[in-house]
Amino acid sequence: MEVPANYDGEINYDELESSIKQRSKLPVIIVANIGTTMKEAKDNVSLILDIIKKHNIEHYYIHCDAALAGAYLPLIEEDPKFDFKNGVDSITCSGHKFIGSPIPCGIVVVKKRNKGNLAHQYISYIGSLDTTINGSRNGFTPVILWYIIKQQGRKGLHKNALESLELAEYTQNIFQELGIASYRNKNAITVVFPKPSEFICKKWQLATKDDYAHLICMPGISKEVIDNFFFDLSKDINLS
Repeated sequence: MEVPANYDGEINYDELESSIKQRSKLPVIIVANIGTTMKEAKDNVSLILDIIKKHNIEHYYIHCDAALAGAYLPLIEEDPKFDFKNGVDSITCSGHKFIGSPIPCGIVVVKKRNKGNLAHQYISYIGSLDTTINGSRNGFTPVILWYIIKQQGRKGLHKNALESLELAEYTQNIFQELGIASYRNKNAITVVFPKPSEFICKKWQLATKDDYAHLICMPGISKEVIDNFFFDLSKDINLS
């Protein structure tokens, strides 16, 4: 079932507790967001575990969807709080977002005790059990991810993370100078702001939801690009 979120995009823990309390005799499966799509909000796994333990839930599973933030948070936080040692059972992370694979791909990391649940049947021509979710896998994308990680290393990825955070702060400061309200979650490279005109949204291919839009300061986005965006936005505001 879907649990409502707070304004910042983080899960509403009171609503989560209410849902668990009403179904306390059932196993609990939680999908915690470590960087939501629009606001890059991070759910607090420790608080979620506290709620589960408070209601004596014996069987539970916590999956962390860290599609964007999972690639860089461990590089800038000493304890990113969504690791296996903190009670997480599985983590997903995209390879085509922060890491920068040209082909959409992702990584799923699970505890060893859960890995066996994926094994279905013995496939003779590969000489092993089929442990993939859909019965097939792309052999090229792991090579791409290996190459990028090998080429940049932890030091290079850490540098990208710091530059992205710096650019996000720069972007938010310009919004403030223009008198436009904006919002950014802690250690997020996503800046949320009021939805601009359709012209700006289409020209800059902005993702929007309801009455707001966002900019994601990914590696490769320069201050020049941000400045050009604000030039168009300022001109559009003055004309309207």
